[in-house]
Amino acid sequence: MHDAITLEKVGIPTVAIMTSEFVDSAKIMAKYCGISDYAFAIVDHPISSASDGELEAKAREVLVQAKDLLFQP
Repeated sequence: MHDAITLEKVGIPTVAIMTSEFVDSAKIMAKYCGISDYAFAIVDHPISSASDGELEAKAREVLVQAKDLLFQP
């Protein structure tokens, strides 16, 4: 989250991706970094124990969110 916000502040479009388990932590970090309304993509937790098929499905889902975040007005 910190890296994504730092990049955004210098004009580099970025999407942070968090698992659902870390949404609250991400919101706290965004507030700490000075952008309390920073939007980020959320993927279902957990990742490490997901099968290849589950990971592919999660990636497809989060890709839609990432596109929306990158190309929103």
